[in-house]
Amino acid sequence: MIEGSNDTIFATASGFGRAAICVIRISGPQAELIVKLMAGDLPSPRRLALRVLRDPASGEPLDQALVAWFPHPNSFTGEDQAELHIHGGLATRTAVLRALAGIAGCRPAVAGEFTRRAFLNGRLDLSQVEGLADVIDAETEAQRRQAMRQLEGGLGRIVEEWRDELLQVLALVEASLDFSDEGDVAEDLETFVEARLLALAAAMAKALENRSGERVRDGFTVVLAGAPNAGKSTLLNALARRDVAIVSPIPGTTRDVIEVRCDLGGLPVTIVDTAGIRESADPLEEQGISRARARVASADMVLWLTGPDEPAPASDTMPADTLRVGTKLDLWGGRSDCDLSISAVTGEGLPELLRIIEQKAQAGIHLGDAVITRQRHRDVLAAAKSSAARAAEMIRRNIATELVAEEIRLATRAVGRITGRVDVEDLLDKLFATFCIGK
Repeated sequence: MIEGSNDTIFATASGFGRAAICVIRISGPQAELIVKLMAGDLPSPRRLALRVLRDPASGEPLDQALVAWFPHPNSFTGEDQAELHIHGGLATRTAVLRALAGIAGCRPAVAGEFTRRAFLNGRLDLSQVEGLADVIDAETEAQRRQAMRQLEGGLGRIVEEWRDELLQVLALVEASLDFSDEGDVAEDLETFVEARLLALAAAMAKALENRSGERVRDGFTVVLAGAPNAGKSTLLNALARRDVAIVSPIPGTTRDVIEVRCDLGGLPVTIVDTAGIRESADPLEEQGISRARARVASADMVLWLTGPDEPAPASDTMPADTLRVGTKLDLWGGRSDCDLSISAVTGEGLPELLRIIEQKAQAGIHLGDAVITRQRHRDVLAAAKSSAARAAEMIRRNIATELVAEEIRLATRAVGRITGRVDVEDLLDKLFATFCIGK
């Protein structure tokens, strides 16, 4: 149970409109009493039972429902928990929720409170909480699979292996302080510890090099770039199959970044429209051009669009992973100085363009081998790797063992932050606020 928690919370976990099913979740020390007050006999654990729900105050029947009972600690939150599967009509939901609110010590849950209790009760670590959030937000098959691996503890297991290894190394270093007068023993320990620290730092560095997890979660980014009126906004609308961006013959119409998320072969791809790149005296347009250059520099792939009347840019002036695309093929016969020619109006060349983007996304996203899925993971893992490498360097340079031990402690502490073992209070409110009330 959560230390000091005496309240019981409830929330609608899902509601699908009139005459459909709505699930009301109840969690806390009074869950068993509430079920008995409203449904009579307590159902067998983890089995649905048909019950007539009654208002505890008046005894009035409220609904014929299915009731499930999950005794602690084997529940989602780790507390006593119940679910009321009621009919989804507004009047029925309102009556049942009103009856629950009338019970002393029972209150509506706040956003993410069920998941927060699961974390505080040790049912989920912080990486699993983030995985659950990603499962809820998943838009593509790749995102769903990655989120499920994290929810099932894939990241947590790897991190705990690193943490256990660091703790073992720390124990050896601290033990060496007790045998500092025995030179041979200390020297052997230092050699062994240095090798293990370097191996750990190398494993963390390898995880940091792989950005597939972040690409799956955030999307493989494709930036549309080029001169004004090259057809960037028209192409974005064609790929999105709706009017996302304003199209105008007036140069400089697009002044901000416009993003559209797509699903290509089960992979998340974000198409980004940007302002036409040129020299401009207009301060507002210049801001848009500056943002366009920044997005081009950070893109996973750049489509450099060139219209029929424009010279093709030199390849050495563009980012490495750039596809040169000739546009407005319906107005002319195409151009040989581009990798591909298309018409966003007639659709000619678009299937080939989508195929190339999908191939690039597949090459840039290696499903199943990513450890890091968020910038938070990257930041703390980079800190852990640096501390482990510094500790190994200190051993090599014969720096005081006490300082080596402190660097290993810092590495252990940083790794522990990924799963929420240390220093995560400042993160909790922000993270759980992203969940719906029913979670």
